[in-house]
Amino acid sequence: MNNFLPIAYFQNKFVPFNKAKVSIATQALHYGTGAIGGLRGIPDPQNDKQILLFRLDRHCQRLSDSAKYLHYDIPASKIRETIVDFIKKNQPSKSFYIRPLVYTSGLGIAPRLHNVEKDFLVYGIELADYLSPEGVSCRISSWYRQEDRSLPLRGKISAAYITSALAKTEAVESGFDEAIMMNSQGKICEASGMNIFLVRNGQLITPGFEQDILEGITRDSVLTIARNLGIKTIERPVDKSELFIADEVFLSGTAAKVAPVKKIENYQLPESKPITTKLREKLIAITENRDPDYQDWVDVIALE
Repeated sequence: MNNFLPIAYFQNKFVPFNKAKVSIATQALHYGTGAIGGLRGIPDPQNDKQILLFRLDRHCQRLSDSAKYLHYDIPASKIRETIVDFIKKNQPSKSFYIRPLVYTSGLGIAPRLHNVEKDFLVYGIELADYLSPEGVSCRISSWYRQEDRSLPLRGKISAAYITSALAKTEAVESGFDEAIMMNSQGKICEASGMNIFLVRNGQLITPGFEQDILEGITRDSVLTIARNLGIKTIERPVDKSELFIADEVFLSGTAAKVAPVKKIENYQLPESKPITTKLREKLIAITENRDPDYQDWVDVIALE
């Protein structure tokens, strides 16, 4: 059962979650003309009167940028202010996930972005580990990632997630935990809602932006942490066959954090994952505000 936080931000005000409802004629419901954000919040392990948010400003800026594709001008500062107020009103006591959404709220049947009302909402849900920290199994999806020339992939456009949904369900119904998608050029792209990394000969490798990936914030964080730890990193195209012989593979994302991959198709990956483990532990320490070198990545929200 989903444990939604009791208060949502909807139509420019805070209301009970169960009162935040849209019309069945809402344009975004029919055409996917929306853009989503997502970030984690956790109670401060050192102070239960505080909530910690990881890279709040970066998440707000990405949603503001995504809204531009919808011809909707919403400043990152407005998104940030709303999220902070949202947390203070909900007073969460467990780890949770925040879902802000910008969308075409007008009622009608014409797929367009001009001359249609836009709106912004926020709700939250309690969330523990999205994927098992012990490791997941993956299959190569039969569904391919969209191309940037047909859909603005640098935004988290809601319509794009039909491919993610198809890939995820195909993977689970065929006995795997997660899907890995290729792009239209036949190169490894990302998972259903996460970026992907592999390790070979001590080097951290991940597909670059030109491979039609989402510009993941956790992905950026992992690359920065790795470089600061002295781990050599490279962003380049990745072939499917390279995954099968990698020393380590892991997925990264706001919900997934750093999730090790133990099996791809019928190929078992090595049990030892020293770089994955080091990066995962470092990222957790940072999000819990236990690393003084990265405190500028963590916003501390005092509960009243």
